Amino acid sequence: MNIFIALTAGLLLGYVLKRLNMRSNLEIPISVALLAMIFFLGVKTGEVQVSGLWLLGVSALFAVLTIAGSLLLAEVVR
Repeated sequence: MNIFIALTAGLLLGYVLKRLNMRSNLEIPISVALLAMIFFLGVKTGEVQVSGLWLLGVSALFAVLTIAGSLLLAEVVR
């Protein structure tokens, strides 16, 4: 539930800064935050006992099916 408080505070702060015409460069802080989240996700994933080969197969299958579904939907919509 705490994530919603931070999200709402960020949205409100962004809205106020936009209204005051105070643009800030957030590229570096966002990059650092994303890299930290990916790092800690990897650390947490490394703690789980799972077969790496099985996970690779499932991930590859999911990627292929996702791409195929996207291409199929693009053809249907077009």
